[in-house]
Amino acid sequence: MINKRILALFSGGLDSIIAVLWMQKLGFEVIPIFFETPFFKPDKAIKIANENMLTLTTIDFSAEHLDMLKSPVYGYGKHFNPCIDCHGLMFRILKDKLVEYKAAFIISGEVLNQRPMSQRKDAMNAVKKLSTIGDLIVRPLSQRLLSDTLPVREGWVNKVDLLDISGRSRARQLAIAQEFGVKEIPQSGGGCLLTDKGYTTRLKELIDYNQLTLKNINFLESGRHFRLSSDIKVIINRQSSELTHLLSVITDETILKCQNVPGPIGILNSPLPIHQGIIELAGSILLRYCPKAKEIETINFGKQFNLNESMVCTKLPDPEIDKYRII
Repeated sequence: MINKRILALFSGGLDSIIAVLWMQKLGFEVIPIFFETPFFKPDKAIKIANENMLTLTTIDFSAEHLDMLKSPVYGYGKHFNPCIDCHGLMFRILKDKLVEYKAAFIISGEVLNQRPMSQRKDAMNAVKKLSTIGDLIVRPLSQRLLSDTLPVREGWVNKVDLLDISGRSRARQLAIAQEFGVKEIPQSGGGCLLTDKGYTTRLKELIDYNQLTLKNINFLESGRHFRLSSDIKVIINRQSSELTHLLSVITDETILKCQNVPGPIGILNSPLPIHQGIIELAGSILLRYCPKAKEIETINFGKQFNLNESMVCTKLPDPEIDKYRII
């Protein structure tokens, strides 16, 4: 008897939704799985899964992904996205999950020739090699255009029941989504921060200073960032939404705030004790982003928002600030 339970690599994008729904239509019990890191979060995938009555499992593979990111076998895409190695790593982790869930094989929503780095035939073959389980991967949206893998060769799934979609157009996927009654069509694009130019500039800067840790990465997506020394950065929020995120990350960092006028906070991120000169420099930069601040103001500072210490700082002009800015 054919095992009809399968695992799906699920991003929450249109292609992954269709891949799951298509295999369900063919009579398979599909378990969608989302892989989480600081660079791609599960919120969108959870929402999409719920809307389509799918029970989503989330796996945090941040540590493994970070190790891979430092030196991917197949390099990076346009910015800092190691897409081939990333897919290979996710499939490799799913190898053990096949046993755990007593599942027969793995599917993904990849479409041949849709993305220039990771969805060419040679890239898919590279993913197959990296995954160590490539012969158990089926790509329902394009499998009729690809070499047969074990589930196809053994008749666990009929190739004629699968699709032959290729290229960047989403027309066929949109039509199929309409047939399935998918209510909200996700926008194209994976939402991975490693494809964002500004974000990856900050990420590479962390690597240059040998500070690539999960804690430091969690600060990257919000605020203005300034490098004050080889060990120390100051981060200044732009708006309240950024402050909300930064507050969720702060533990024992030194916090700065202008005493007399409202404005943003400064966060000194350093593994080492911070001397007074650095605090004064950070306070002078912070004043530049307090619109109501005078040229000279008192800055309060301390850890865990016990801002019991203070220092008088002079607002730093833009040309001076630019020397420290991480673009």
